Amino acid sequence: MTAAQADARVPRAQWLPNLGAVAEVLEGTTNNSTASYVATSGVPLPRIGATSVNSTGWSPSPSSLAGVGANQELFDFGRIGAQAGAADAAITVEKLNAVSQRLRLDLLVKDAYFAVLGARAILRAAEDAFNRSQIHRDMAQAGVKNGLRAPIELTRAEADLTRFDVARVRAAGSLEEAQVVYAAAVGVPDPVLDADQGSPQSDPPPLPEVMRDVARRDSEIRVAQARVGLQAATTEALGVLTRPDLSLTGSLSGRAGGAKGTNGQSLTLDGGLPQVPNWDVGLVLRWPLYDPVLAALRDASATREKVARADLAVTVQAEVAAIRNAYVSLDVARAALVSLNKAAEAARANYAQADARFKAGLGTSVELADGEALRTDAEIQVAVGEFQVARARAIVARLIAEEL
Repeated sequence: MTAAQADARVPRAQWLPNLGAVAEVLEGTTNNSTASYVATSGVPLPRIGATSVNSTGWSPSPSSLAGVGANQELFDFGRIGAQAGAADAAITVEKLNAVSQRLRLDLLVKDAYFAVLGARAILRAAEDAFNRSQIHRDMAQAGVKNGLRAPIELTRAEADLTRFDVARVRAAGSLEEAQVVYAAAVGVPDPVLDADQGSPQSDPPPLPEVMRDVARRDSEIRVAQARVGLQAATTEALGVLTRPDLSLTGSLSGRAGGAKGTNGQSLTLDGGLPQVPNWDVGLVLRWPLYDPVLAALRDASATREKVARADLAVTVQAEVAAIRNAYVSLDVARAALVSLNKAAEAARANYAQADARFKAGLGTSVELADGEALRTDAEIQVAVGEFQVARARAIVARLIAEEL
């Protein structure tokens, strides 16, 4: 965006005066009339004839010149304004691109943040399952030692304890991986970064309200609109380059020529010293009536403008579909989380019954292991469901630029 702002200062600089200086030493024929005219490029100096019109000599004469001049834009017939408008449109595109990239980065950070919370919840469930399984192993070991339970009860409890220990180790590794990704997304120098549980996310705006204002909310659509505006401004800026241009010109110079002037006098050093003073002030009107290159550039820009408008239509369709899909995904994730919480409550009740039966000597380790596995899986599914809800909500916020 900073580069675009610097580019925008270029067309406006045409309103500033141009200053220049020149020094020349030359030799050539001097068959010129006494007419004067202004050269419009570089230093604007009038050319003054030194010899009679009927001079036909081919002998060269030295000349010298030194001077300073200035040129000031007076009226540009909209040329500079159109160029400045195109440059401003480029700034708008860069600004909106920066907003879009920031929203993408926000989603990346949120995704990593919620992944850390989800991984910690899974680790918590795995550690709880390991701790409960350890207690059951100790109970089975005591029952076998006292002759109240068969040895198979202990071996099954040992197998379950080992399985839950492996799950705990894997969950701890997943949490550390998520913390590494989160640290990289945030950009902190530490190799890992932990995340605390934040406040619950609010509900997004209703979908019909978002659809009514989708062109202002969606960052990708805004960027596509800005690109259409930029191309239209570029086409206009190229089109107005064939308009006239009115400027004020002036110069102060000294010159001398080795050829004898119309008054018959010869100058010092045979024209090598620019000792004859001259000054001029004038208005210059330039009008490039037709330039085939400019016409071709304008036509090419108009074609690119049509392409940009077609891209805008495609972007609108794609973004509208993405927003609708994000809202559906959020609704599905929330509904699934409600069912997952109910399933977790039922799994805990089932485990409590299996645990009570095992402690009373009525249940077996197989029944208890099934209840433990059902409870642990249900709690892990709840953690995954909470992550899916949080991520779906973050995607909605990114698509509708809710935080802007």
